[in-house]
Amino acid sequence: MPGVQHTITVVAYDGAQLLDVTGPVEVFTTANQYGAGYDVRLVSPTGLSVRTSSGVTIGAGGLNTEAPAVPSTVVVPGRRDWRSAVTDTALTDLVRDLAAEADRVVSVCAGAFVLAEVGLLKGRRATTHWELASELASCYPSIRVENDPIFVQDGPVITSAGVTAGIDLALHLVEVDRGADVARKVAKELVVFMARPGGQAQFSARLSQRAPRRTAIRRVLDHVAADPAAEHTVESLAAAGGLSKRHLSRLFQSEIGVSPGQYVESVRVEAARALLETGSGSVEDVARQAGFGSSQSLRRVFQQALGVSPTTYRARFRSTVPGAAELSGAHRTGRTAPVRG
Repeated sequence: MPGVQHTITVVAYDGAQLLDVTGPVEVFTTANQYGAGYDVRLVSPTGLSVRTSSGVTIGAGGLNTEAPAVPSTVVVPGRRDWRSAVTDTALTDLVRDLAAEADRVVSVCAGAFVLAEVGLLKGRRATTHWELASELASCYPSIRVENDPIFVQDGPVITSAGVTAGIDLALHLVEVDRGADVARKVAKELVVFMARPGGQAQFSARLSQRAPRRTAIRRVLDHVAADPAAEHTVESLAAAGGLSKRHLSRLFQSEIGVSPGQYVESVRVEAARALLETGSGSVEDVARQAGFGSSQSLRRVFQQALGVSPTTYRARFRSTVPGAAELSGAHRTGRTAPVRG
């Protein structure tokens, strides 16, 4: 392939999630319209077509034993029944062989279990679909599992959360390789957001809490979400739910797992994040609109909750790479040491 600058090898196998495979492939091939120079290959353990989770058959080839002369990335998709994947020796052998010569290895969703099985995640930080995070941690205790981020990079190994996170991760890799301008063009072409930063939570504050059984608590949650900036005191929240203050606090702890105040703060953080991601107002404006009152309060809570300042968060959201503007061209295109298990 003329002008090849990077080889992407996507491992396809029976039962793999269809979008885990096709999402990254679409991102990388679309990037080629803007000069990215990716050689995208689909390989399978048998060298034959595979039947994905949705029943759609995908054509794939066999392993080319000749190591590419350009930087290379291996993408390992997931399968709902991850136990079948990790016990498929043909699959794990293929991934192990590919990883031995690759510059970086990435997984989508339950693909992290395959990387773990071949030893690529030992002692590393990693993530996967939030529903599977506890299983990954218990089955492979040497891994430092993070169940919230969209994707996690530890050295040359990058793991991502469920299904559509593979698109976020692929856009991130395009930005690392070819710059933010190309990544933005790809995102626009595919009508998706410029990729969510890896540290962004997999789901919203409301979804991250346990679903309440009682209608009164659901009313309170809706009341807060409708206007995060309102003066939400224990008294006002109790009134919204038709409860006493003591009963409200007790039900929040038993049904939601946090105090009313902690829940209000989490919703306000989410509101502030949305304003920073999509708006151009000052940090002071964002703090006021989200209910924090002052930029000082917003900065304090952001630092505690997200580990970054609001200004840094806004800058990171507009790029998938922290400090992307400082990345040199050599870093974006340079070859790194192969991944070893």
